[in-house]
Amino acid sequence: MPKLPRLTAPEAEAMLLKAGFAWLRSKGSHRIYAKGLRRVVVPFHGGATLHPKTVKQVLEAIEETSGGQIPPG
Repeated sequence: MPKLPRLTAPEAEAMLLKAGFAWLRSKGSHRIYAKGLRRVVVPFHGGATLHPKTVKQVLEAIEETSGGQIPPG
């Protein structure tokens, strides 16, 4: 399995919005996005790189809702 990319929160947000996810709400420094029944929570902590588990969650949500297609950058 290839290594996961290193993403910041704004990069993950851009990928989610491009894949058709909608921003639902914020709670503290976390933003919640949804598409259909799939929800993704992205923590925004001062430009830090996201944890690999969060990156994996974002990529899996995009693949699941987009039929296996991850939009480029």
